[in-house]
Amino acid sequence: MFLRKVEGPRSVTLPDGTIMTRADLPAPDTRRWVASRKIAVVRGVLYGLITTSEAKRIYGLSDEEFNSWVGALAEHGADALKVTTLKKYRQL
Repeated sequence: MFLRKVEGPRSVTLPDGTIMTRADLPAPDTRRWVASRKIAVVRGVLYGLITTSEAKRIYGLSDEEFNSWVGALAEHGADALKVTTLKKYRQL
């Protein structure tokens, strides 16, 4: 079995006891961002699996976009990242 050399940890344990690995992150060529993929990227960064700059570079995210995901998840939970409920949680 071949393991690619990567910077940082290969897996992290989340507060609920589940283990998140780099394989749980969305593919780098992701273009359709559903809530579950956004959550995976935010959790990966918050729990130290990847760095913020690495996530932004891999997925082509802007500072504003990534920070809005983090803020929405922290303030309103996973439902705030769904496109269908975005207006309900958006800051005016």
